[in-house]
Amino acid sequence: MGEKNTQELQSILRSTHSKNFDLFCKNNKESLLDEKDAFSTYVKSLIKAKGLTQQIVFLKADIPERYGYKLLSGEKHTKQRDIILRICYAAEFTSEETQQALKKYKMPPLYPKLSRDALLLIIFNERPKNIIDVNSLLKQNGFSPLRTSGLQE
Repeated sequence: MGEKNTQELQSILRSTHSKNFDLFCKNNKESLLDEKDAFSTYVKSLIKAKGLTQQIVFLKADIPERYGYKLLSGEKHTKQRDIILRICYAAEFTSEETQQALKKYKMPPLYPKLSRDALLLIIFNERPKNIIDVNSLLKQNGFSPLRTSGLQE
């Protein structure tokens, strides 16, 4: 049958009854993501669509390459939202794409009512040059910079 995109699946779901859920899953197996792979699949596809490589993203994010690959493969997990934000920023994600990536990683999205998060949303929209500039803006406004991977896994 081939893999269906999200819109095609949405269309099918509109006319699918809950008692036919198993049949829906069976018929669309190639198109459904395993929830544990959702973040990895989403981020990797966006990186590719933007014409970047994972290696470039990890370098721009200023996180160790090996650690970055392990995060994207699901081999490692971080509790540090800043690491995911670094990857998203380096991968040139929009604020909406970043919010989606955070949700797929099971982390809270940036919340506009929190001052630091509000500034980060502005930063994702304005796109200063690099992580160093992002951290400078955060520091200038009295916030902690985006944490590095270090020992905070």
